[in-house]
Amino acid sequence: MGYLVDFFSALIFLSIIPVSNQLNEFLYSGFKDAATNITLSGVSEIQKNGMLRLTNETSRLLGHAFYPSPFKFKNSSNGKALSFSTSFVFIIVPEYPKLGGHGLAFTIATTKDLKALPSQYLGLLNSSVVNLTNHLFAVEFDTVQDFEFGDINDNHIGVDIGSLKSNASAAAAYYTGDSDSSKQDLNLKGGKPIQVWIDYDSFQNVVDVTISPTSKKPKIPILSYHVDLSSLFEEYMYVGLSASTGLLASSHYMLGWSFKLNGQAPALDLSSLPSLPADHKKQHTGLVIGVSAAIVVFVIISISTAIYLIRKIKNADIVEDWELEMGPHRYSYQELKKATNNFSEKVLLGKGGFGQVYKGILPDSKIEVAVKRISKESTQGLQEFVSEIASIGRLRHRNLVQLLGWYRRRDDFLLVYDYMANELPRTGKATESSDVYAFGALLLEVVCGRRPVEPKALPEELVLVDLVWEKFREGRALDVIDRNLNGEYNEREVIMVIKLGIMCSHAAPMARPSMRQVVRYLDEEVGIPQNLKDPNSAYDGVKGMSEVFDDFPNSFASSSFDKMSTCSFMENGDGGASFASLSTSPLSLLRARGETG
Repeated sequence: MGYLVDFFSALIFLSIIPVSNQLNEFLYSGFKDAATNITLSGVSEIQKNGMLRLTNETSRLLGHAFYPSPFKFKNSSNGKALSFSTSFVFIIVPEYPKLGGHGLAFTIATTKDLKALPSQYLGLLNSSVVNLTNHLFAVEFDTVQDFEFGDINDNHIGVDIGSLKSNASAAAAYYTGDSDSSKQDLNLKGGKPIQVWIDYDSFQNVVDVTISPTSKKPKIPILSYHVDLSSLFEEYMYVGLSASTGLLASSHYMLGWSFKLNGQAPALDLSSLPSLPADHKKQHTGLVIGVSAAIVVFVIISISTAIYLIRKIKNADIVEDWELEMGPHRYSYQELKKATNNFSEKVLLGKGGFGQVYKGILPDSKIEVAVKRISKESTQGLQEFVSEIASIGRLRHRNLVQLLGWYRRRDDFLLVYDYMANELPRTGKATESSDVYAFGALLLEVVCGRRPVEPKALPEELVLVDLVWEKFREGRALDVIDRNLNGEYNEREVIMVIKLGIMCSHAAPMARPSMRQVVRYLDEEVGIPQNLKDPNSAYDGVKGMSEVFDDFPNSFASSSFDKMSTCSFMENGDGGASFASLSTSPLSLLRARGETG
């Protein structure tokens, strides 16, 4: 009898322990019956087949899914963060193949009501500033490369603490064996299920992230980051999932999710989880058939009206869904046709395999623009066209012309950029605002063997003049010399060309030398200053190079310009254009070891 009393006493004692203290794990094998046991916000929803859809194909929205109760993440006695493990399976289906938007993340936060922004903020934060006081921990699965946060590519995994600038990141991949040679790339936005394991060991102070296209967990994690989360975590924290869309959108699906404190998260079986629903286009097949039948009947009843509509549609601009989502900068064909005088040869700036570039003046705003008309013979198709708008349209740099807008009708692709004057190669007229700067870009392009702008380069190497200035300032100017020269150049003359290129590339026109002084530098009639100004610095009001030189006699002006009257405007490999050659004396410096050496 005494044993029974003790037994029932123990049961009574256990029954009065709060449920929250017992909470240390959960398991969702699909979300069909989880509506009352999960907190959703934003556009997230549970679908009929049991899948959790965090975002749909709507631009600039976010979705959250949090476990409703907080977990005790810290040891009360010593304040040490506890170990934890989570696993989930997701599918990302982009609206346009290979163009992500924007990504998802697993997060541990002090609240399940995050005041956050969509797009690059992934629904987690509303600022790019590092703020450890927000106690935010996240593992991101990012499908868009954001230079703002230093992303390594548009298909990566990152560990974020206090901000979305990842403390550690790695390209998405997984291991099939025990060695580095078994590493396989994995496309996060490939529309296929991907399982994730995130483990934090509080004894080793390390976060391991592992992914795989199957339910078998690889032996080697794709990302490991050593960190003690004790100072970041509060005693009670919420665990959740977040996703967002940007200019382009993706559907972010969750098939299953498990979590556990101080142990391994319950296993998920891919074969028992819900599957991706049929493509939304297939779901509307009946509607398309019905509309088509109605159109056919309408054409039969009123042939004359049908002919009128067909002609009208044929001649009208076709506006597709993706064009509406890009923003308000879609120009009409008539507007661009009028701006370029019906694409007249008289305003043709250049042409190549990619197509032609025309100078134009927009009829309403009177803004000068450069209109790039892609040739039908070009290899650039709709996907590349959309990609260029989505990527270049977001770049903002003082040395890059801005993409203002676009137009598309059937196979006619047009891009509209800010116009940068090029008087020197076309008329021989030198101006401080354009020709000197263009000549500086030419000098650096020739001596370095690369284009003035490399969109695929690292952020710090994106613009050539910035790269050259940094190397020159560090005393490593020769590091930027074209490797194809194989060291066969006169070092003194090459340094002179680099310094002159930096001077001509100053952001302030008044700080650049005049073309007449450029010629004197190249002919070595005067020496180039030893101390150069940062090409991105503000104009200090001191009398500029061109003003100083204007005090000299100008009797040699015409002969100097004769030396630089020939140039060519050549297409580069990516469809852009750059000054390729100029028949002036400094280029001979790069053809041999140097006649004075």
